[in-house]
Amino acid sequence: MKSPGVQLFFLLFLTPIASVTVHAFTGTYGINYGRLANNIPSPVEVVTLLKGAKIRNVRIYDADPSVLKAFSGTGLEIVVGLPNGNLQDMSANADHAMNWVRDNVSAYLPDTRIRGIAVGNEVLGSNDEFSGFLLGAVKNLYNALNKLKLSNIVQVTTAHSQAVFDNSFPPSSCVFRDNVVQNMKPLLEFFSQIGSPFCLNAYPFLAYMSDPENIDINYALFLPTDGANDPKTKLHYDNLLDAQIDAAYAALEDAGYKKMEIIVTETGWASLGDENEAAATIENARTYNYNLRKRLAMMKGTPLRPKNVLKVYVFAMFNENLKPGPTSERNFGLFKPNGSISYDIGFHGLKSSSADSLLLSLKDYRGRGGWRGCGSVIITMATAFLLVLSR
Repeated sequence: MKSPGVQLFFLLFLTPIASVTVHAFTGTYGINYGRLANNIPSPVEVVTLLKGAKIRNVRIYDADPSVLKAFSGTGLEIVVGLPNGNLQDMSANADHAMNWVRDNVSAYLPDTRIRGIAVGNEVLGSNDEFSGFLLGAVKNLYNALNKLKLSNIVQVTTAHSQAVFDNSFPPSSCVFRDNVVQNMKPLLEFFSQIGSPFCLNAYPFLAYMSDPENIDINYALFLPTDGANDPKTKLHYDNLLDAQIDAAYAALEDAGYKKMEIIVTETGWASLGDENEAAATIENARTYNYNLRKRLAMMKGTPLRPKNVLKVYVFAMFNENLKPGPTSERNFGLFKPNGSISYDIGFHGLKSSSADSLLLSLKDYRGRGGWRGCGSVIITMATAFLLVLSR
């Protein structure tokens, strides 16, 4: 695939907390840096990758010291994670929450730009054993930040999966499931008070895989399609991700939080899967992630919230070979374990891929004046190769 000819311009978005603001997300594009693997580059090498790709916003799922130290002085902005297994302790003991914030956040500021704490992941609707501890943990961590005078620097959030919703199509009909409302409502109320966004993990890949007979794969991949119409709002959707986000906005409005912003904290497409995961291919993964970058570069909102510029953390940085579950779970990475690109969406890896090598060799050949004579043959071969990549 040809490198996208679109320069990604970054804007600074401010999220209000009381009378101050948190600089929680710069621009529109971020990435999840998961590390359930034993063969991926070191955190120092990851910094090189991120800077080369001009990706500034990063989420991790813990607060690993080696990562936080490697990010020091880099200008990269990071959201650390509190694992689900820590929620009960953080909820029950404010002193433990204070110690956690001191050890994992304030100890690294300001050199490491920690901009958020993700409290748990996909707790409501998916991990019921932890759901009763989520709000208490959120409050204790926020109060610890506030006492340390860091609540104007570090934002507190939690990410939700599609499991919290009911009736997600058409988007305007979406509401929160009855079994999550009891915990969701007070959480939304607190986030509304402190100015935190609603964080959504949205995967058109999973939606398509669950219903391939009724969902057009082009609709899921941002490709030309008839799209879908919402009969209530009269809005038209030309891609599934926008529809998923607006369904979440509709659920928030139904719950009384129309003004709350949504940030997509995970989205991606697997490049390899099991026999029953036919959509998990390199071609589809490349198409989704390439078109997602183009979509974000437009700096626009969704049909329902056109003024809320979409902000997304793509999943994920690497293929993670130790993740459990189906093969697709281990193949969402934009980069291979050796640091080379998994497929070309405009980034460059630590090591050259075959596509990079061909393009570099052609540029070098041209620089030596070698286009005469056999130039037309080389151009034809290069064009054919790039057409194959862009399919």
